[in-house]
Amino acid sequence: MFLLILLFSGVHPAFASVCRNYNIYDGLRHRICILSINRSAKNYWEYRAAVSVDGVKRPVEVYNCRQRVKVQQNGTVLPFQQKDPGEMICSFFNSSGR
Repeated sequence: MFLLILLFSGVHPAFASVCRNYNIYDGLRHRICILSINRSAKNYWEYRAAVSVDGVKRPVEVYNCRQRVKVQQNGTVLPFQQKDPGEMICSFFNSSGR
């Protein structure tokens, strides 16, 4: 009954982002949040995720936990940097594929 009330009231259950604070890239403290994430059905070590850094949303990228690289929307492959969002995704979901 409660679910029907929520459905018709226009109120949606809250989605809590997973966030971590890191000193990344420039030695400054940054907040990284996973906004949405989907695991690949074919390659269990890959995640398609949208993240934000300091509240700025980044486009969806594919994070390959086995090779420690991310694939941007334009096809560019970049290795994870220290405290990269990819490191957070792979450690959080413990899916290194090793």
